Amino acid sequence: MSSPQIEIQIIAAVVAVACAIPGVFLVLRKMALISDAISHSILPGIVLGFFITQDLNSPLLIILAALSGVITVVLVERIQKTGLVKEDTAIGLVFPALFSIGVILIAKNANDVHLDVDAVLLGELAFAPFDRLIMSGVDMGPKSLWIMGVILLITITLLLLFFKELKVSTFDIGLSSALGFSPVVLHYGLMTISSITVVGAFEAVGAILVVALMIAPAATAYLLTSELKRMLFLSIFFGIFSAISGYWLAHWLDASIAGSISTMLGFVFLLVYLFAPSKGLISVMYRQKQQRTEVSLLTFLLHLNNHTEEEERHINHLREHINWQKIRANTVVDLALKNNMISVEKELVSLTEKGKNFTETALDYIITNKDEKIEHLKEDFFLFRG
Repeated sequence: MSSPQIEIQIIAAVVAVACAIPGVFLVLRKMALISDAISHSILPGIVLGFFITQDLNSPLLIILAALSGVITVVLVERIQKTGLVKEDTAIGLVFPALFSIGVILIAKNANDVHLDVDAVLLGELAFAPFDRLIMSGVDMGPKSLWIMGVILLITITLLLLFFKELKVSTFDIGLSSALGFSPVVLHYGLMTISSITVVGAFEAVGAILVVALMIAPAATAYLLTSELKRMLFLSIFFGIFSAISGYWLAHWLDASIAGSISTMLGFVFLLVYLFAPSKGLISVMYRQKQQRTEVSLLTFLLHLNNHTEEEERHINHLREHINWQKIRANTVVDLALKNNMISVEKELVSLTEKGKNFTETALDYIITNKDEKIEHLKEDFFLFRG
């Protein structure tokens, strides 16, 4: 590997980690769309900063862009609190307006300056190693790496200092206030860090990839765990993995690096979405199928409990009476036999003692709706789940 290739991968990994940390809290606070709004609405701040300093490398650009991101959040919340529109609608109103202002300012006043809207949106990691930080004639490495490294260091420091406060305010605002943590200060602190992170990654990876790196790893981790620390580590892992693998995918296809990284983020999320042990689509569908079978079995047992006549308990009549297809009826009967709930003699179905006890308990539960009425029987009854 050449030196630029190594530097591109390091920059991508650092950006991924820096985005993943605030991204976890945005996902948990159900504010994922805010990252998209911030990534576009900081453009006026960048443009105004350039007009003041006439220098694209000035720290003032980051400060004003971060301020623009916070203003976006404030405007969205003010509009939402009127109760006239929901949050997603407020976001859809605010960030296009601010982004458009930035585009107009560029078009009217900065046509001769290298501040291109397409580059801002799409980004190009391949160029990042060529924008070097030179200090006293010494090449210190890619400028993007230093910027994102400092932002990442600040983010990690603040996370370690305020982890408890962030955790409490994320999951229980009322408890946060009671303990003396200001939810408002923590909220806008998180929004400020998110804005600064977006600004720092703006030139290197572009607005689209920033949103992907903030939301996709956190959303993927959320499907695998409900524990905050584990979610943070998983989010960072998925971000780094997608950044590195996305680079090599782009190298293999000779395609956009940012596009390839976003593709890998989507691919990883899809795999977890389908195969996650508890929240994955396949797992959820399997549990739903089990639950439908349990309901059918309970219906079957209740029917037997309500009828003592032989014609009502004949297995063929049961299929016709309950209007089940043959396969479903066989599944339920086999399940009842497996759990020793029924006995079958000469095609007549009868409840066993265990079946009668369970059915009576289930009826009691249905009438009272108290879990303790049936909880102690679940372990024995649902043996088929294993």
